[in-house]
Amino acid sequence: MNAPDPAPAGSLLAAPARVITVGAGLLDEALRAQAVPTTAVEWRPPLPGTARALATVLADPRRQAANERAVARLISARPYLVGVRRASEVLEEGTFLHAGPPITWERASGPMRGALIGAMLLEGLAGDEHEAGDRLAAGAVELRPCHERATVGPMAGVVSPSMWLFEVRDDEHGGTAYCSLNEGLGKVLRYGAYGPEVLDRLRWMDRVLGPALAATLERTGPIDLRSLMAQALQMGDELHNRNRAATSLLLRELAPAVVEAAPGDAAAVLRFINGNDHFFLNIGMAAAKAATDAARDVPGSSLVVAMARNGTDFGVQVSGLGGRWFTGPAGVPDGLYLGTYGPADANPDIGDSTITETSGLGGFAMAASPAIVRFVGGEVADAVRATRSMYEITLAEHPVHQIPSLGFRGTPVGIDITLVARTGLLPVVNTGIAGRVAGTGQVGAGLVKPPIEAFTTALTALADEVSDRFE
Repeated sequence: MNAPDPAPAGSLLAAPARVITVGAGLLDEALRAQAVPTTAVEWRPPLPGTARALATVLADPRRQAANERAVARLISARPYLVGVRRASEVLEEGTFLHAGPPITWERASGPMRGALIGAMLLEGLAGDEHEAGDRLAAGAVELRPCHERATVGPMAGVVSPSMWLFEVRDDEHGGTAYCSLNEGLGKVLRYGAYGPEVLDRLRWMDRVLGPALAATLERTGPIDLRSLMAQALQMGDELHNRNRAATSLLLRELAPAVVEAAPGDAAAVLRFINGNDHFFLNIGMAAAKAATDAARDVPGSSLVVAMARNGTDFGVQVSGLGGRWFTGPAGVPDGLYLGTYGPADANPDIGDSTITETSGLGGFAMAASPAIVRFVGGEVADAVRATRSMYEITLAEHPVHQIPSLGFRGTPVGIDITLVARTGLLPVVNTGIAGRVAGTGQVGAGLVKPPIEAFTTALTALADEVSDRFE
């Protein structure tokens, strides 16, 4: 019997040593400090308590095809801005919409209460803030989540009947989504302010801005939001907290028709849009809502189709679980504050604007928007790292929404709750910060971490659905 050739073992021992580190970065850092070359391998254990549910969902024979179908519908959506309509046309009588998962007056935060009070005053349903609060506590109007009515609302997200809504239609899958008109920054209803200047602005929007935009869009016809948003990303927006490019592009589309449709009010309308860099945000939110709604109700899919906050709870919805909400406590954002405000003045996270992150924009696209760090804090490198990390918990890269600084790589899109559980990474969300006291308005902007339990309880529910189906 011939002896084995010792050469392979000998050559292995003669080669330079290679160190591969797995897991905690402390070991890798210690070796590098001693000039030892290392290869770091990213690995994290599943989130505590998720192993059984994760195994059940991963074993579901429907899952891969279901997720491929759901994310394909999301990224193939073709949202168009088609009109501006009164909320009364899509609202049931006696109903106000609000951001986030369902909530009652008793559990509502300060900015949510402030926005609801302001809406009562705007609609003439109360004579002052005290009467408005009493009537809301007594159930004078029904409170429903915007998401239940194919609508999204930034911050408090309150929609009452006389308000105007942007109407966005998905030309690929046929869905329709709505969002209110953007008031600007500072003391505004969506941040819970309801003083005279807030109501005066809303009445002007009701009397002038809404009708002018409705007439304008009748002249322009549908506006392709997918293309506009793709261009804005390449001009430095991330389309959640930076919308300067998108607003400018929209203004170019609208301006001639505004002059034709509302000659007497054109100067005021164009000045208002031009002076509000966030004007496009609400339109982009409706576009994101239309796209994510296209991915809903795919049996077996673990794709997240909504993330939303009401100032008390942070909730998610999953394609394979219908309209059920899975919630955890909303966190307080960490960021930059206006004037003398600080963390003690901040309300927990609030708003439907996380629909942007759900669709692969906002925090997921921060690498496209280096300037965003001046608004939410941090460094440019942090923005790039945030985007890169989101590829680990998403199912696809958007074929149209591309990031120049990453070699025109598509934005990470399609959050998968199984990937969140397997990596322990949570979606990156950038957001405005509302004052916790009703009537304060905006106090800052920053980043916020969603609660882990919103994703783990959704995973458990999906595992239960799988088990029930295959028992």
